Amino acid sequence: QILDHWFESEPLKATLATDAVIGAMASPHTPGSGYVLLHHVMGELDGRRGAWGYVAGGMGALSQAIAQAATARGAHIFAEKAVCHVLLGRDGEAQGVALQDGTEVRSKLVLSNASLQITFLELIPQEQLPKDFVQRIRQLDTRSPVTKINVAVDRLPSFLAAPNARDGQPLPHHQCSIHLNCEGTQLLHQAFTEAAHGHPSSRPMIELCIPSALDPGLAPPGCHVVSLFTQYTPSVLAGGRSWDEQARNAYADTVFDCIEDYAPGFKASVIGRDILTPPDLERIFGLPGGNIFHGGMSLDQLYFARPAPSYSGYRSPIPGLYLCGSGAHPGGGVMGAAGRNAAQVAIQDFRHL
Repeated sequence: QILDHWFESEPLKATLATDAVIGAMASPHTPGSGYVLLHHVMGELDGRRGAWGYVAGGMGALSQAIAQAATARGAHIFAEKAVCHVLLGRDGEAQGVALQDGTEVRSKLVLSNASLQITFLELIPQEQLPKDFVQRIRQLDTRSPVTKINVAVDRLPSFLAAPNARDGQPLPHHQCSIHLNCEGTQLLHQAFTEAAHGHPSSRPMIELCIPSALDPGLAPPGCHVVSLFTQYTPSVLAGGRSWDEQARNAYADTVFDCIEDYAPGFKASVIGRDILTPPDLERIFGLPGGNIFHGGMSLDQLYFARPAPSYSGYRSPIPGLYLCGSGAHPGGGVMGAAGRNAAQVAIQDFRHL
């Protein structure tokens, strides 16, 4: 409805509508999807409102920059050290964390950017939490439609709509986000409908980025890395089937066939690919259900209800334990808002300890 109010071009509306359903098991026609669109264009980058950008060196470089800033100010980082549980005092307050190797890290405050399910259902004894709060966490909608495919290619994709230059150097569109299978919102709705019935989309929504077009250090000379953010894929396939190698590759082949229609020769340029379905995203990155936002960005799971009514202010039922990840207000996305807000609340409380 919002896009219809402002635009007439169906391809333009459908392309913009992809940001209304990114990471959401929803159709552009689903009530509330307009908020997800807003969420993806709020804020600014280098003074440009609604702009996005690439991180030089890959997304991991952002985490490293934050880590270096922290250690420069005296922080100690325990990399590759899984947390076993949160240490609690006699009155049920957080007093630090225990690592799986037996190390105990003591602290007056604990901030968790893990998912709500991991934080409260795995790291905290259930009897220490209100029953209605635990029930709320268990019932959160964490469905994810996302399958991420990382691709290495030996040459730059050449699109029929804008063929490559003779020298093979990146053109302006190679440095942007390229949206495929978005000629109409009905295509997106159909892709969603297939996944809602347990079937990977036969014509999936594809957001294609080529970060090496801006950051050549990511790939050898002449080669490139291509990031494919695709929807819709259900976490569990129809009939209760799981994602085995055959299912993964069949879906990836469908995605590559679609890209081939727009950029002939793409499939022949592929050197390798890494396919991450919703269960893979959950297993590797701890994303509940594979949801990139740690839970749906639907209206019943936002603002005062994120993660639960009475607990949207970053404090949790456990005194001294704070939420600073995507499951807290205002939700996911590479913007750091939840972390910044949680830090301010934690600092305010710390002054009174």
